[in-house]
Amino acid sequence: MKILAVYPGTFDPIHYGHVDIIHRASLLFDELRVAVYDKPLKSLLFSPEERIALVTEAVGSLNLPNLRVVGYSGLTVEFCRKVGAQVMVRGLRVFSDFEHEFRMTLANHRLAPEIETVPLITREEHSFVSSTTVREIASLGGDVSSLVPPHVAAALKRRFTELGDEGGKVVPMTSLRD
Repeated sequence: MKILAVYPGTFDPIHYGHVDIIHRASLLFDELRVAVYDKPLKSLLFSPEERIALVTEAVGSLNLPNLRVVGYSGLTVEFCRKVGAQVMVRGLRVFSDFEHEFRMTLANHRLAPEIETVPLITREEHSFVSSTTVREIASLGGDVSSLVPPHVAAALKRRFTELGDEGGKVVPMTSLRD
């Protein structure tokens, strides 16, 4: 029996923590679909097409024949059913991720009990990296080259140059500029 897994996310932008989870998940399952969600309930820097392109380029050098990057909309479990996935992969960085993922997994299991969720714990060197942190650092002109692939760093720089002073309004700030 072949096992198809889906790793869903907004990937706005993709970072090395995501790339690590993608690589490790591709080694565990016969097929892996990296599913880029199109319309989350949060403001995004990049369009769905841009995010798909950034993810595709980021994982291209991994040379994983069992990997496909696709876009989707609607409920993630419905996308999993549509493509015949038995497993949903989720990444966990810190304890607060666990609480959120736990609730989401219970809801997804209620909607689609046939789809299992497999959490992968991030590697220690990526435990602080999130797309939100990457966006905030980039919006303030910081160097994100150790957090994202070079093409993503360049895309972030271009986007914040395009946005100018509006860039700070698009990215919710935490404490990096204090």
